[in-house]
Amino acid sequence: MLYEKLTDELSCKIEEDRKNNSLPNSAFKDSDVIRRYNDRDKATVIRTPFIRDIDKIMHCPFYNRYADKTQVFSFYKNDDITRRGLHVQLVSRIARTIGKALSLNLDLIEAIALGHDIGHTPFGHAGEEFLDQLLFEHTGRHFSHNIHSVRVLDKIFPYNISLQTLCGIAAHDGEMELSEYYPKPLESFEDFDSQIEACYTDKKNVKKLTPSTLEGCVMRISDIIAYLGKDRQDAEKANVLTTDAYEDCAIGTYNAEIINNLIVNIVENSYGKPYIKMDTEHFEALKKAKADNYSLIYKNDVVKAEMESIVRPMMRQMYEKLLADLENGNQSSPIFTHHIAYVNKAFYKREMPYEQTEPNQIVTDYIASMTDDYFVDLYAFLFKDSDLKINYKGYFD
Repeated sequence: MLYEKLTDELSCKIEEDRKNNSLPNSAFKDSDVIRRYNDRDKATVIRTPFIRDIDKIMHCPFYNRYADKTQVFSFYKNDDITRRGLHVQLVSRIARTIGKALSLNLDLIEAIALGHDIGHTPFGHAGEEFLDQLLFEHTGRHFSHNIHSVRVLDKIFPYNISLQTLCGIAAHDGEMELSEYYPKPLESFEDFDSQIEACYTDKKNVKKLTPSTLEGCVMRISDIIAYLGKDRQDAEKANVLTTDAYEDCAIGTYNAEIINNLIVNIVENSYGKPYIKMDTEHFEALKKAKADNYSLIYKNDVVKAEMESIVRPMMRQMYEKLLADLENGNQSSPIFTHHIAYVNKAFYKREMPYEQTEPNQIVTDYIASMTDDYFVDLYAFLFKDSDLKINYKGYFD
């Protein structure tokens, strides 16, 4: 294994800058925070602006649900396989490590990291794809988990989260790697809302979103670093493949190598700069490693088969049933008793009552909020005679 280190020159410079109080002035300043309602949620010496965001995110009713949402592997009763709750913690840790070295705002980084996947569906990216298709068929609008994460924290639960945190969440897309990340300042919620609306009407606009801060840029690359090697570990635990299936490259093959070597290279190339950067060798290696993950893991027939044949039709039936219950005013339906009532119990000042939201959006909100197990149990409750059933692999299978 190969573990790279910072050059002695940069290591000494960072130590001297810390000692002499001459660190780069790159961090987003707490005093520049923007909220929808700036007269509320004012900072104190204890609860600084982005600590407030962190608290709101962690106490969001949907935050608990990270614990049982698929990261990659859905059909396993195995607590050693990563769920989305661990993923967001890993992203936060990696991003804060980079952010500390670059003298950035660690609270802003943590807020973006902990909130970035809160709008993710059950069953990972396959679930996201299925829900997007259903919403588009009914409304001509698209579903993207990062845009929905903003909706959860800004609309479903109107928390008055900062523009800087919400922009970082919206622009976190870890599926699109870049060798350099330049922040694009965002001045107002008016501009942000226009960007978000454009993503609902044309999904291609999601890829155009750019973090407005260096902290958002760090979190975006950290999302890739966090899943690249960890998904390989999980694939091995799931007996989908072994680590020797991957080719050696500049960033290493194992999770610990990948994390260390990318962090080191980013700090080496970004310290004191107005951007986040990897050198060409490491960027090309990251692209190759990610492409290998796609071909060997994410598009693996074992991973995809039950998603297409079981989860897709289950989600379609569930969507149509919940939509009919909502439109027919079936107050005994779980969409009223388990979703609308649950959202309304967490009272926040709203522009309009949540139940007046467009029906397809309410159904989408509900399905996206579900954990994997909740989805399975709700399907069994709604469709008692259905032959569709997920067969889980246990610890001893």
